[in-house]
Amino acid sequence: MPTHDSRVTIHMVASLDGFIVRKDGRVDWLETKDEFEGGATLTAEYIAELLKSIDCYVMGARTYETALAFEAQGYGWAYGDTPTFVLTHRDLPRMRETVQFHAGDLAVFVNEQLRPRFRNIWVGGGGALATDCLRLGLADELRYSVVPVLIGDGIPFFGPLTADIPLHLAEVRPYKSGMVELRYEVRRAGPR
Repeated sequence: MPTHDSRVTIHMVASLDGFIVRKDGRVDWLETKDEFEGGATLTAEYIAELLKSIDCYVMGARTYETALAFEAQGYGWAYGDTPTFVLTHRDLPRMRETVQFHAGDLAVFVNEQLRPRFRNIWVGGGGALATDCLRLGLADELRYSVVPVLIGDGIPFFGPLTADIPLHLAEVRPYKSGMVELRYEVRRAGPR
């Protein structure tokens, strides 16, 4: 069913210094011992409602490989039965029917294939992919979950941009874990 009110959300969890993974791919820093008394509790019900609202995921090859490794370690497949599109030129294993691979023009893929079919599109991984979505004007929203840790080095959330990307802070939500979720709307000069 075509939809013209689709939203592309970039979502990433990063250290306070802006890294999404260590240089070697580890994310051992994601769980911290911090406690913020005034924060909200990240309940299973809240997570379930949020996940139910997502119509499809888009990710890069390395994020897909990380998700497969988590699944192999017994953590499960984080994306459930939601359609998941992996952007890659490599030949990767397709471990479930809901996963599809795509190589080609990102703007054409998002605007001509995803937006007509899905209302809530989540870009869930890859600093280069997040940067490309912003650079190409594809993102409507940015959700940046900041973990209270500095790791000093790693793969950054964003790569270099050729122009400023103006944002509007729409929501700030602190959690008991010390993590803070920032939700920004991407401001546009004109139509998409």
